[in-house]
Amino acid sequence: MFDNNKSILVTGCAGFIGSNFVPYFLDRYKNYNIINLDLLTYAGDLENLKECEDNARYKFIKGDICNRELVEFIFSEYNIQGVIHFAAESHVDNSIKNPGIFVQTNVNGTFTLIDVAYKYWMEKPFIYNEQYKNCRFHHISTDEVYGTLSENPKELFTETTPYAPNSPYSASKASSDMIIRAYNETYGLNTVITNCSNNYGPKQHDEKLIPTIIRKALANEPIPIYGDGKNIRDWLYVLDHCKGIDMVYHTGKNSETYNIGGRNERTNLQIVNKICEILDEKVPSEKSYKKLITFVEDRAGHDRRYAIDATKLENELAWKADENFDSGIVKTIEWYLEKYKGKLC
Repeated sequence: MFDNNKSILVTGCAGFIGSNFVPYFLDRYKNYNIINLDLLTYAGDLENLKECEDNARYKFIKGDICNRELVEFIFSEYNIQGVIHFAAESHVDNSIKNPGIFVQTNVNGTFTLIDVAYKYWMEKPFIYNEQYKNCRFHHISTDEVYGTLSENPKELFTETTPYAPNSPYSASKASSDMIIRAYNETYGLNTVITNCSNNYGPKQHDEKLIPTIIRKALANEPIPIYGDGKNIRDWLYVLDHCKGIDMVYHTGKNSETYNIGGRNERTNLQIVNKICEILDEKVPSEKSYKKLITFVEDRAGHDRRYAIDATKLENELAWKADENFDSGIVKTIEWYLEKYKGKLC
């Protein structure tokens, strides 16, 4: 058993963002224990958390967030006093091929977690049990719930932008957001939601855009870019996202939503060109890696542009991204060069 520190349940920590969040959080706060509940699907890898496995304040439990009996056991066994919920199916292409898994994990799993939290922490609607009166449920969501934007740079997603999800993935995340809202409004549960833009950085799954570009380039294979490559995303360095989550969890207002974005809009073509230029310098080849760029059939329902206005988080909680894209992408490439060293030819 843990000591008298406060224990929080953090789901999906073996994935990309969670595995960056856990070491950051354990290092920053010595009065917390973290229970990591993760099913270790294809996107989860305990290698991502090797630096934490010997930490006495960290415990990994393999399991499904939809397993109510297990979630109830974790709450009672470890006296859970907070939840930060990362766990989600998140790959859009996979959601198009097999949407049912996304509904099961993202909707039903979120319901299971928040319903157990409500039953464990609260005596009845709007009445917390005395020892749990400061317990909070923090739900990690995505900017994709807002749909797509025009190419007008003045048009940005804010916390009041109407939801208009366009993929099974974003629809499942929008649904889970609504469940969180309902438990706040109906039962008075202390909840916050953060919606983030595209993350990048160390430990991201190989299937995602930036790791794919780096991996394909180093293997001298075609680098696939959907459609015309002009889809625009706002890129957020993962550690900046972790710091934003930390601020919202500790100081955000009950029931509020906060958008976390990097103010780094780039087209996919700009991303791939930048990465190729850096690789041309760091790992020179006979020809520029740009020669490997290959345009492939566009993804079904591919949103044209996402961009977040993080003004609320910046003004109310004094958050600011430490990395711009030019600094963050160099750190990211260096991490992947180390990862792929000797593994690709």
